[in-house]
Amino acid sequence: MSSHQLENIGKIPENRLLELTNISVHYGGIQALNNINLVINQGEVVTLIGANGAGKTTTLKAISQIVKPDRGQIIYNGRNITNYAPHQLVKLGIAHSPEGRRVLARQSVLDNLLLGAYVRNDAIAIQRDLDQQLQLFPRLAERREQLAGTLSGGEQQMLAIARALMSRPQLLLLDEPSLGLAPAIVQEIFVIIKNLRATGMTILLVEQNANLALQVADRGYVLEAGNITMSGQASDLLKDERVKQAYLG
Repeated sequence: MSSHQLENIGKIPENRLLELTNISVHYGGIQALNNINLVINQGEVVTLIGANGAGKTTTLKAISQIVKPDRGQIIYNGRNITNYAPHQLVKLGIAHSPEGRRVLARQSVLDNLLLGAYVRNDAIAIQRDLDQQLQLFPRLAERREQLAGTLSGGEQQMLAIARALMSRPQLLLLDEPSLGLAPAIVQEIFVIIKNLRATGMTILLVEQNANLALQVADRGYVLEAGNITMSGQASDLLKDERVKQAYLG
């Protein structure tokens, strides 16, 4: 452990869902991640915090194989998935709600949601899950026939999360869900995250608003220039003076 890490991070229980071991990623000559080690347990919300360019989004992209690690291993449910294709990971239960939402602007809300279930072939269960998402996100129900590109930023974020949930994930990767949203909408999004946590959903959350992220998370990791420099219980990180000065304002 780095001397900058918290000394008492607590014992990590043996119900690991995801483990990253010595993951490194380069973009050309730039090292985006440097020997990242990270663990997520079943039912946890774990957050990655750090400045812009620290490597948070790259970490999620490496997990979902949007970018390929140069070295290291990614173990999911006891299986080495380091060389899997993205669609294989969706089938295994990993869903990625990306930064910038990335909804299909010229498709309806319903079509976007159904595309979230593209790896499934259980039509009755898909319809049941669709109904469940529309109950969870009433605004999407009101706009189900509307083109996704005409939704507000907050509604598009809700759609991106709901679309990811349509694959029935065990692990939800959430990348900057509050980005560019008004404060009132940010609060709504975090209520949704809390509700998902209450259902037992395992979430890896990348979030610029470190204060909100640590309030909703069980544990956290701090990324600086591609390196994990601190980790611990979210409640401890919230009280840590270094975290306060650097990220909590």
